Amino acid sequence: MTKVSVIMPVLNEEHHLADAVQSVLDQNFDGELLIALGPSTDGTDEVAAKLAEADSRIRLVPNPRGLTTVGMNLCIQQAKHDVIVRIDAHSEPATNYIVRGLEILEAKKADLLGGVMSAKGKTLFQRAVAWAYNSPFGLGGATYHVGGQEGEAESAYLGIFRKSALERVGGYDESIIRGEDWELAQRIKASGGLVWFSPELSVTYWPRSSWRALVKQFYSTGVWRGDLTKRDSSHTSWRYFIPPALVVSLVLGELIAALGFGIGWLPFVAYVTAIIGVGAFVARLAPAPLVLATMHLSWGFGFIVGFLKGAEGTLDRSRVTK
Repeated sequence: MTKVSVIMPVLNEEHHLADAVQSVLDQNFDGELLIALGPSTDGTDEVAAKLAEADSRIRLVPNPRGLTTVGMNLCIQQAKHDVIVRIDAHSEPATNYIVRGLEILEAKKADLLGGVMSAKGKTLFQRAVAWAYNSPFGLGGATYHVGGQEGEAESAYLGIFRKSALERVGGYDESIIRGEDWELAQRIKASGGLVWFSPELSVTYWPRSSWRALVKQFYSTGVWRGDLTKRDSSHTSWRYFIPPALVVSLVLGELIAALGFGIGWLPFVAYVTAIIGVGAFVARLAPAPLVLATMHLSWGFGFIVGFLKGAEGTLDRSRVTK
C-alpha cells in the first residue's frame, strides 16, 4: 500500500478533534497524520498531545500564526510521503476514503482528487444548513456539493494530492484566507496537472450550527471569492455572480420603491416567494428559508465588498467565537 501523509490544521477544536482524528485512524491507512496546531485558547493542545501519545502515527506541527494555509504548508514541508491527504477537524472521511482515493488517483494519473462534501447536522438549524449545502438552491450545484459524474473538476473539496504537484506550484498561497483550495487547483491545472472529481469518495462535513456563525462564515467566504474573482475572472464560474446580482437587484428595488414606484418591490417579493416555496418542500426543516437567505445575501454582499475593496484583513472566526 502506498504510504500517505494526512494533514489536519486545527484551531480551538477541543470538542471535535478527537472524533476527526479517529475518523482518520479508522481508515486503516499506512503513513502518518500531521496535526498543525494553531494558537488555541481552549483545550485543543492538551487533546492533541494525548492523541499523539496514544498513536505513533500522529505528529504535532506547531503553527503559531494560526492560519490554515500556513499550517498546511508547514505539514507539507514536513510530510514524509509522496501523497498528501487533507482532512479538516470538522470533517470525517467515509470508510476506505484513503484507500479508494489512492486507487483513483493512480488510475486517473491525477495530481489532485476530490469527492463529495456530504454535509450533515445534529440540531434542527444545522440540519437545515446541511440541506442547503447539499442542494443546488443553496450553493449553486457544484459537483462536490451535490454529486455528479466523475471527471475533470474546477476544484476539489479538501483533496488528495501528489506531493510533487504541491511542490511544483509552491504549495498553498498563504496570503489567501478563504478559497485557498480553489486558487491552488487553478495553479495545479495551469502547471499541466489534472484535477479530478469522483463521486465514489465522500467526506462528512459538519457545518455552522448557529445563525450568527453562518453569517460570519458566508460573508468572509464571499469577500474572498470577490477578491479572487477580481484577480482571475477568466476561471470564475458564472454561478459566483448570482448572489451579488441578487443583492444589487434587491437594493435597487428598494430604492425604486422608496421613490414611490411599486414595481420596485418585485425583486423582494419574487425572492421571498422563491425561498419560501423551496422551503415548503423541506417542511421538516423550518429554518430552511432563513438559511438560504443568509447564505445568498451574506455571500453576495461579501462578494461585492471583496471585488471592490479586496479581502485583506477579512478573517472568518465563526468556529472560534460566538
